[in-house]
Amino acid sequence: MRASRLLSLLLLLQTRGRMTAPELAGELEVSVRTVYRDVEALSAAGVPVYADRGPAGGYQLLDGYRTRLNGLTAEEASSLFLAGLPGPAAELGLAEVAAAAELKLLAALPPEPRSHAARMRERFLLDVPGWYRASDDVPHLSAVAAAVWDQRPLHMTYRRWGRKEVDRVIHPYGLVLKGGSWYMVAAPPGGTPRTYRVARVLTLETLPGRFTWPEGFELAEFWHGYTEEFRERMYTGHAVIKLAPGRGDLLAYTMGADVVTAALAAAGEPDPEGWLTLTVPVESLTHARWLLLRMGTDVEVLGPPELRAMMAETVAALGKVYP
Repeated sequence: MRASRLLSLLLLLQTRGRMTAPELAGELEVSVRTVYRDVEALSAAGVPVYADRGPAGGYQLLDGYRTRLNGLTAEEASSLFLAGLPGPAAELGLAEVAAAAELKLLAALPPEPRSHAARMRERFLLDVPGWYRASDDVPHLSAVAAAVWDQRPLHMTYRRWGRKEVDRVIHPYGLVLKGGSWYMVAAPPGGTPRTYRVARVLTLETLPGRFTWPEGFELAEFWHGYTEEFRERMYTGHAVIKLAPGRGDLLAYTMGADVVTAALAAAGEPDPEGWLTLTVPVESLTHARWLLLRMGTDVEVLGPPELRAMMAETVAALGKVYP
């Protein structure tokens, strides 16, 4: 256990440079005192790690020192081949680079980890897009990725919802692949970051110069906050329904597992016939009608009255089509 932690500490210093004892303790999930002892153990083993004192101080390795130990177990090496998504790599223009890196990694591994990695690649496949949905056409993705990497400003023509086209000068901060679609996180100069769907970029021009990376910005943190905010904005109302016994899985497939799981947890006891009364969030009454009609007779809408009336109206119209 300690040997693994010492190796992790060494690799952290090697990849990130100077780090304080509290930063190392947070990454390794140990106490600061344990970090002190581990650093002493590395020094005693001949690793050239030293400390700078003062507010900007911390531990770091002697310039030029690199360990050649990769410390990969068979399972760790295998997991790396799940991370190599061929589709997204190709879209980013990195297909050949990714393939070359995979070959080099396989060649560098000992026999047992190499065998594990080869079986992982043969037996597991990550298919990002959802069912019945193709990936977006993203002709400008490589240019966006290059601008993100080099911190180059962009001028783009972008198609917003409703097919309105707008011109924007932006600073691209990052790219996110979500559900088979690429999203760019960017901001106008001096503005607030927001998201743009890369498939909606109609024209793109890389501008001269480089922008300054915003202090304190973290892509993963921004994306997490954005998705939470989007979820809250998306659901504008609630529907009260009765659900037939044993149809929770179908409702979760229809309306979303997280929404239904929360609704089921808040539900009371079923009635004598096993039907549950649930309150579920909905985007709009029209959208709720479309979703709940797919449930057929396994769901009865109790409220709001407008939604129940819409369901009855649609069922009556269907009765005329199928008398």
